[in-house]
Amino acid sequence: MENLDEFSAYLRWLAGRVQVIVIDASPPDVFAVHAVNWSSFTMHIPPDAHLRIANGKVRGVLTGLLRANSEFLIIADDDVRYDSAALARAVGLLDSFHIVRPQNYFAPLPWHALWDTGRTLLNRMTGGDWSGTLAVRRSMLQATDGYDGDVLFENLELARTVQAVGGVEIVPLDLFVQRNPPSSRHFWSQRIRQAYDELARPWRFVVLLTLLPMTLALALYRRWVSLVGGVLAIIALAELGRRRGNGANVFPFAASLLAPIWLAERAICIWLALAARLFLKGIPYHGSLLTRAATPVSKLRQRHRAARALLLQR
Repeated sequence: MENLDEFSAYLRWLAGRVQVIVIDASPPDVFAVHAVNWSSFTMHIPPDAHLRIANGKVRGVLTGLLRANSEFLIIADDDVRYDSAALARAVGLLDSFHIVRPQNYFAPLPWHALWDTGRTLLNRMTGGDWSGTLAVRRSMLQATDGYDGDVLFENLELARTVQAVGGVEIVPLDLFVQRNPPSSRHFWSQRIRQAYDELARPWRFVVLLTLLPMTLALALYRRWVSLVGGVLAIIALAELGRRRGNGANVFPFAASLLAPIWLAERAICIWLALAARLFLKGIPYHGSLLTRAATPVSKLRQRHRAARALLLQR
């Protein structure tokens, strides 16, 4: 792990406030180094071997779920950095809601993170961004025996599962949690995989598929005014997303200007994601081939009908 000292200091700070469970899938030699650094103040364990799950993040969450001693859980990737205020608010919202979806912002902000922030701003105008962290009530996941780990868009799958049994989600657009940016190499490796996530939301997938041919048609017929108008409309939409929920405090204006570039990238990658689905039958992910982005809501409601009935009786 890069910046081991920084992450260790963060875990130590966090452990002074909450129970911390670190699920570590590192090779044995790296796991041993991590154990020296973390085991004195966290529960540092490998993923459960009996969990046969393609998505390693879900495997880690379900491993931690079995060992957590609190009803209120914070699930976070290793690049997420809560501060005291965000931690308290996320936990506090679980008094009234069953799942909380904070909003991430990158800090520091290299060029590729600024580029990707354009996605965040547009998503803040269409239901909120999907960050690397969620807060959830433990009892909801216990009632459903966890959630499907053979999908790519694992946070959406978790949220849909909780909602399928009557859980209520909140997306506070002013609850910001810092996230360390990925390396530029990792950023490029995520482009098609993140586009594949859109298969879980068919209406978005179809809209994104239309962008490339529509743009090419406008260019072919030299409809430059329409093209420039479209670019300006995207910038304006991203800027509205930046300002919602006091987002201007953490998102720079430059990210709004880059939103059309991110959308152009997604318009290309969505076709590559479609090709992966048609010809590969899925998307490669850490040695596995994941065919599904997420489970449709209707199937989850049917699958967890009995659990929903039991929870409603309480």
